Amino acid sequence: MDIVSLSAILAVIFAVLLLTGVWIGFSLIGVALVALILNNNSAIDLIFAGTAFAHLTPWSLIALPLFIWMGELLYKAKVADDLFNGLSPILAKLPGGHLHINVFGSGIFAALSGSSAATAATIGRMTIPELKKRGYNEQDIYGSLAGSATLGLLIPPSIILIVYGVAADISIADLFIAGILPGLILLALFSTYIAIRGYLKPVDKSQLLASSGNPLTLLPIISLITFVIAAIYFGFATPSESAALGIVGSFILIKAKKRMTLELVKQSLIDAAMTTAMILLILLGASFVTIAMGFLQLPATLATWIASLELSNYQLLIYLTLAFILLGLFLDGISIIVLTAAILLPIVELAGIDLIWFGIYLVVVVEISQITPPIGFNLFVLKSLTNASLAQLAKACLPYFLIMLLMLGLLVMFPEIVTR
Repeated sequence: MDIVSLSAILAVIFAVLLLTGVWIGFSLIGVALVALILNNNSAIDLIFAGTAFAHLTPWSLIALPLFIWMGELLYKAKVADDLFNGLSPILAKLPGGHLHINVFGSGIFAALSGSSAATAATIGRMTIPELKKRGYNEQDIYGSLAGSATLGLLIPPSIILIVYGVAADISIADLFIAGILPGLILLALFSTYIAIRGYLKPVDKSQLLASSGNPLTLLPIISLITFVIAAIYFGFATPSESAALGIVGSFILIKAKKRMTLELVKQSLIDAAMTTAMILLILLGASFVTIAMGFLQLPATLATWIASLELSNYQLLIYLTLAFILLGLFLDGISIIVLTAAILLPIVELAGIDLIWFGIYLVVVVEISQITPPIGFNLFVLKSLTNASLAQLAKACLPYFLIMLLMLGLLVMFPEIVTR
């Protein structure tokens, strides 16, 4: 059977498994099994065991459950309440007013949780009802929240950057440092758009409630973020060690606010374990597929074909961007990265593209997919918090979609944003 026909069969099997509700991780494992069977491989059990051991035991993966647990602790301790109360009096006077809280609140919580969906859910539960009470347009509320929540993928510590670092076998610390400036630029672009829109179409001041809160409530949170990132940036700790320090800091912060309970710790551990298990299952499935595709020589064939096209770096990036956005319509970001890493990274290296830069570029593309219908994850998170339809939410996110495309252009034109 030729490579094209075999690839088509495997793609159809994968689509059918997903459409019938099979979990992504198990769908990937199923595709890999079929691929190995069609290849008449008699050592499937040994290949699966070897893949699981090789890809689920790297020391660098320790940072993953630790950062997830840190995010769960702070989420269950209602840190978002402190964010709103601390940011409200600072940002209310800007054009666009309290809508900036979605941006800056998401940026801060993204640095605590490392997850886009967790950021959207946590900040949304707090800001949506408050902003509605203050008379803000629902489309503006939903768009600013969904777009800004994607910062959870970029601003360190980012779960998806950890997964990319493991898949690409590059320094997670370097990736974290590289993501800081692009994340801040994207945050500034979002906020600038809100300010311009607020200036052109101001909210009726008679509908606004008085701003209350104390900016000092931000101090413990900002201190924790700075401590965790600085430990990595200045080389005092590895990402895994920094994550452990972050958990200690989270316990101190929660205890100081008198929110520490045994139930909070227990539930945060359970939820962190469930999230970690889900991510590791996807990682295992995608790694197993990658190994199976290697036996079929699909990556080598695809790489040879792409090389024969003699694309410039700009053309290659355009095609990859379109392909990743298309994949993002059907898969989550972690699945996309792990599934495509073995095929694309050699091509990217051959083109002379820096893997750290490409990782940040790729994460911004995945951010775009988070607000792209039909299955942009942030759209579904928002739908669970509101009565809005997916069409309404997608329309609200359009300006932020375009801003992230602008960010991709800035990364291409000014790579030193990442590689400085």
